[in-house]
Amino acid sequence: MSPELSQKLASAVDGMPAFPRSVQRILELTRDVNSTPKDLVDVIDKDPVVTVKILKVVNSAYYSLPKQITSIGHAVVYLGFNTIKNLALSIAAIGMLPKDNPSGFDVQQYLLHSLATAGLAKQLAHRVNDADPMDCFIGGLLHDFGKVVFAQFMPNEFKAALLESQSREMPLHLALHKHIGADHFVVGAMLVQKWRFAPALTETIGHQSLESLHDTDMIACVFGANQISKKLKFGFGGNPCIDEFPLTVQKRLGGTLDEVIASMGDLTAVYEEAKLFAKL
Repeated sequence: MSPELSQKLASAVDGMPAFPRSVQRILELTRDVNSTPKDLVDVIDKDPVVTVKILKVVNSAYYSLPKQITSIGHAVVYLGFNTIKNLALSIAAIGMLPKDNPSGFDVQQYLLHSLATAGLAKQLAHRVNDADPMDCFIGGLLHDFGKVVFAQFMPNEFKAALLESQSREMPLHLALHKHIGADHFVVGAMLVQKWRFAPALTETIGHQSLESLHDTDMIACVFGANQISKKLKFGFGGNPCIDEFPLTVQKRLGGTLDEVIASMGDLTAVYEEAKLFAKL
């Protein structure tokens, strides 16, 4: 990568908003074995935007709770610590998406794909020894966030790459290398590093292409979830190509792409939850 391109990418990443402090604090709590549901409630209560959106979801027909929930404390009781954490994280990520962009990138379809990938990655984490379901959810949610950077700061080049990828059924990361000189995985890793996420998450997001895939449980879960989401058409992230699982991923997840999908049963609920979260 040339110094000029490195500088251009760094400037684009710097132009992205900071990850909300309240959500960073929620993530810190999830890693603290001594934290309690009350600690989580205290943090969310101080963020009125997150509070209102969580209560909107909790009181939706999807969960069909027996009575109206009016506090985050009750929301945690009914839906559980992990669901509320995932909701808060999703709200933060959604808040950073552009309302529209000159590249023509379909942000709503991208969001559906990312949320579905997050839910699938969380499920796959239970199959492996060394991957935390919450970390895998975050990895799935943010695995394509580099595309958002390109859509906002390099819209013309990104548009050209999207069009070529779809017209020629060419992997998007290869089209991006052709039109920009770098792919969304590299930029996404730069972004989560700026947001001070754990090094394992930076590694996971930066190594999602077949050519660069590292052999870790977390990478296998996020890579696998991404391909499953694409195969089942859970949203569309702009890349028409589906990768079969390489042997390293097959070994960690227990089968080929089709075998893993078959073994996971009915995944409709994952997509329905993604659609619910996407409405935020």
